[in-house]
Amino acid sequence: MSSELLDALTLLEKEKGISRDVLIDAIEAALVSAYRRNFNQAQNVRIDLNLETGSMRVFARKEVVEEVFDPRLEISIEEAQRINPNYREEDVVEMEVTPKDFGRIAAQTAKQVVTQRVREAERGIIYSEFIDREEDIMTGIVQRQDAKFIYVSLGKIEAILPANEQMPNERYKPHDRIKVFITKVEKTTKGPQIFVSRTHPGLLKRLFEIEVPEIYDGTVEIKSVAREAGDRSKISVHSDNTEVDPVGSCVGPKGTRVQAIVNELKGEKIDIVKWSNDPVVFVANALSPSKVLDVIVNEADKATTVVVPDYQLSLAIGKRGQNARLAAKLTGWKIDIKSETEAREKGIYPREEALLTYTPDDDDSDFDFADDLD
Repeated sequence: MSSELLDALTLLEKEKGISRDVLIDAIEAALVSAYRRNFNQAQNVRIDLNLETGSMRVFARKEVVEEVFDPRLEISIEEAQRINPNYREEDVVEMEVTPKDFGRIAAQTAKQVVTQRVREAERGIIYSEFIDREEDIMTGIVQRQDAKFIYVSLGKIEAILPANEQMPNERYKPHDRIKVFITKVEKTTKGPQIFVSRTHPGLLKRLFEIEVPEIYDGTVEIKSVAREAGDRSKISVHSDNTEVDPVGSCVGPKGTRVQAIVNELKGEKIDIVKWSNDPVVFVANALSPSKVLDVIVNEADKATTVVVPDYQLSLAIGKRGQNARLAAKLTGWKIDIKSETEAREKGIYPREEALLTYTPDDDDSDFDFADDLD
């Protein structure tokens, strides 16, 4: 064992961040393997490495027994006591068996095994780094794609963006820089496997955390997110600080904050609504930009019936039911929308003992950035 190899271990520890002890263990395992394979010896050997000189010695470990059945593993008590009279049965005797021509074989084998152990250690470091980043956002570079996946470089590793996690309004080209949401980190025989998404609601939440300082520092809280990626999203926000406007904080001066997120999501429309623990208010807010005349709450079924002006019915429901569907996801309440005329015919509006007739005012209005641009 040359001192140059020991210097190389120090360099690997510095550059790769792999513990020197891990590498020493790998070398010892390699030398045991080489000795066993090339000299037809059993596994009961110990390698002694002198880290100061780089020298190496091989010791056979034999159990002291009354009767020897395998001389590679055992030594008689008589022979052991000739070495040292203090040996007793079941003790272990170590005898140096370093072959004269072991150096070349050992070096070659050690190189192969150390390379493998270094690779495994690097994979372990990468896994440890990325397992802590599950449900986090990272910027990656598109490398290539096939029929099933797009492969995105995250620096030390290539992540997989499955087809069902890709936004339908995006086309990806090599070298494109995109932000992705890490959905899962797995250990495989080939190393860590990172799965990422562009459609996950968590991506929208993380983007707002990046763009809005009030969310990052906890002044404003994102309560819920509903998303149909590439088309439209709704988020509800709240602040315990009455002097802070949570919706305005997310919009930013002249809409700059939400504009950055819309740009990142390639024009996806974003509704920002004010959260409320009152389902009447929250459901009415969630259905904006539609105006709401009344919200009738059925606590038992966690369902609501919402009355809107006749001319607002299609707006409240949205194209292919999208606005109502997103509002239901955002609030966690079932929403049945009825026009004012239909509600009057069924006798559910106006109510004589209405819980609350809600008409959105300026304080509770949401901000649909993309629509305002239109």
